[in-house]
Amino acid sequence: QMFEDIVTLLGGRVAESLMFDDISTGASNDIERATNIARAMVTRYGFSKELGPLVYGTDQQEVFWGRDLNQARNYSEEVASKIDKEMRAIIDRAYSQAKTILEEHTDALNTVAKVLLEYEKVDGETFIK
Repeated sequence: QMFEDIVTLLGGRVAESLMFDDISTGASNDIERATNIARAMVTRYGFSKELGPLVYGTDQQEVFWGRDLNQARNYSEEVASKIDKEMRAIIDRAYSQAKTILEEHTDALNTVAKVLLEYEKVDGETFIK
């Protein structure tokens, strides 16, 4: 389910790229959320063949100089690099899947894009119509 959530979150960025051959800051929150899910998949839930079923990083109550605000790092630079690589692979795979889905449904994408350009926001009921 988490991977599918990432695919969905990246859909806006992919749609911009496909429709306008350009990207904006509009999907930045979605990208941040997708990145956080990918990080959790690798560092909290063990969804990494390379790193295995281990938890990397510990929740931290206090902020110390030179540390992330949310986590204390209890692993090496080598492991940090592997975490980054695994996260990148998840995001790249999800982006590719979102692109494939949207390319296969270009007519629907065009329809939704026209409606969004006109109304900016669309609720679920309007979207289904």
